[in-house]
Amino acid sequence: MNPKKDLVLGNYRLVEKLGEGGMGVVWKARDLKLDRDVAIKFLPEGFADNPERQAFFEREAKAVAALSHPNIVTIYAVAEAEGTIFFTMELVDGQPLSKLVSPGGVVLDRFLEIALPLADAVAAAHSRGIIHRDLKPGNIMIDAAGTLKILDFGLARILPPVHRMLAQDDSSTATIDADFAGTIAYMSPEQLRGEPLDHRTDLFSLGVVLFEWATGRLPFGGKSNAATIAAVLKDEPRSTAEFNARLPRHLDRILRHCLEKEPRYRMASARDLRDELELLRQAGADARDHDVPSIAVLPFADMSREQDQAYFCDGIAEEIINALCRVQGLRVASRTGSFQFKDTAADLREVGNKLRVETVLEGSVRKSENRLRITVQLIDASRGFHLWSESYDRELRDVFAIQQEIAHNVVRALQVTLSPQEKGALAEVPTSHVQAYDYYLRGRSFYFRYGRHDIEFALQLFSRATELDPEYALAQAGLADCWSYIYLYSEREDSVRVQAEAAGRRAVELAPESAQAQASFAMAMSLGDHKEEARAAFEKAIRLDPDLFEAWYFYARHAFAGGDLSKAASFYEEAMRVRPEDFYAPLLVANVYDELGRHEDARAARERGVALVERRIDLHPDDARALYMGANGLVALGEKGKGLDWARRARKIDPDDPMLLYNLGCIHSLAGDVEEAIDCLERAAAGGLLQKGWYEHDGDLVSLRGHPRFKTMLEKMGKADA
Repeated sequence: MNPKKDLVLGNYRLVEKLGEGGMGVVWKARDLKLDRDVAIKFLPEGFADNPERQAFFEREAKAVAALSHPNIVTIYAVAEAEGTIFFTMELVDGQPLSKLVSPGGVVLDRFLEIALPLADAVAAAHSRGIIHRDLKPGNIMIDAAGTLKILDFGLARILPPVHRMLAQDDSSTATIDADFAGTIAYMSPEQLRGEPLDHRTDLFSLGVVLFEWATGRLPFGGKSNAATIAAVLKDEPRSTAEFNARLPRHLDRILRHCLEKEPRYRMASARDLRDELELLRQAGADARDHDVPSIAVLPFADMSREQDQAYFCDGIAEEIINALCRVQGLRVASRTGSFQFKDTAADLREVGNKLRVETVLEGSVRKSENRLRITVQLIDASRGFHLWSESYDRELRDVFAIQQEIAHNVVRALQVTLSPQEKGALAEVPTSHVQAYDYYLRGRSFYFRYGRHDIEFALQLFSRATELDPEYALAQAGLADCWSYIYLYSEREDSVRVQAEAAGRRAVELAPESAQAQASFAMAMSLGDHKEEARAAFEKAIRLDPDLFEAWYFYARHAFAGGDLSKAASFYEEAMRVRPEDFYAPLLVANVYDELGRHEDARAARERGVALVERRIDLHPDDARALYMGANGLVALGEKGKGLDWARRARKIDPDDPMLLYNLGCIHSLAGDVEEAIDCLERAAAGGLLQKGWYEHDGDLVSLRGHPRFKTMLEKMGKADA
């Protein structure tokens, strides 16, 4: 059908044509029944008699009509008159974003006024399974009140082969060739290659739109269609700083993440993009002041002949992380964040995107008797360029000097200026005794496995370290952590608690400004009646290092055991902030949210935690803690069968571990297996896990609290001491 002005279709009188393209014809019309102006869209004439095309047209219109988002144009109805199918939608009185792009770009505040609602709208559509497939400035309108509206969301159908893309654009550009040229610059590489598409194609297009809005230029150049296609497929995107120095360079990293060629390396979702932009908004006027270089230090590869020095390699990487964390002008990824890539073949670009860093330090260690060969290289994560590299052939006793040199060279390569205090901090060494250092590193490698026998090995190694160097503060903190773990999970004796307190107190006496020492001391003091002293130490640890995961995490558990659920939730949230790859905190905070009546937040936290667990057990299928934590989340989410299967797998790995048994009790309680749940909890208590506060406040155990066996078990525990 070819509509005419003043033609009346049902309740609508056509007033003027607004645009025409491969995907349809849009008219301004008057709704005669409701007495308002609307926009009407018809199928293009070539598709009007195509039943399949009509069905798609109607189905997509209904899907988008259900979105009801303030930044997506509202579709009122799908109608038919005189044999013509059309839909009516909100008439947006404004200008397309393409008319508002400034050649010099915009300041951050103005950028975010468009970027935030745009990302939010795309996220809302994706959550309903709707993909736009044709995001570009011409499809984004800004109305008279300054409100952003995305047009034709979900209605464009991409025709895969490049030679058929001439029909894709919905603009009113004069010629087909210009139409095409104006569209391909916003297409994802997979669109241009004619590959299957998912929501990540919109993330790429969104990245192009936002880059252009930010800088006034496109991220990929090209004077012809062929050159533009080649640039999108092969070239690295330009830098926002190249065209607009007013913007923080962190924005450049965000947009580069959207513009990755391969979808698997791209920003995972529009919601993630929206969250990143919101963090940028919160920084506000200080965004440029906080715009600092960022780095991840990966665990070093063991090149020793016997392949038995992994703990030493990890320790060197960890010491470099600790040294770099003392530099205020540098943002350093956490140990756990970086170490999740241990023994994986992760691409450095993927590492950079996942950890939100611009540079990566990787290296290798060859240790033979008293000789060391350490090779390191600093790499630009997004481009793969080497920024600096060095090899060190030294004696083992020089290991601390090597670590200092590496830290200084990284700082120099990233052009960070050190204060006198920071220079002094980088010169500090944890111990003067190399063998004590070796024992400490071995102890840390066992402690982080969190198994009962591993903790016992760690305790022995930390003890040897402190025997060789009684003033080794971190080794004393390691002792405190081990004794605290043993007291909490297996041997609830006063003598154990006293040893935890003594080691923790010694650690802070030796290093009062060490956040790790303060956190270990706080954990030890929280075991007994020293609640106020524990609170003060937790607070000091956080002041010394606001990004220390252990401080927030154990403070949250302390608050939970004491029944302060609001604080526990807040502290768990901080733990998730500083270590977003950790699955413990989201799965534990979900229980707290439920107790506080925040059920939607609880579900979201569990979904996040389970997703993180699945990644973990893909790499480490014998991680019992990951399995039982994930099992709890699955059962709470209603996936009982899968959850109980994971629980059975965990139990086979370490059937007598009290912590595992406690969690199995929670899982079976959630699954409705009351007697089995109490059996597990009784065995956990008999094994030494006697933190009464957990049993009393854990929301997973609500269904058991009236059961006689459960009450008797609590009575036997006596007065809560945690």
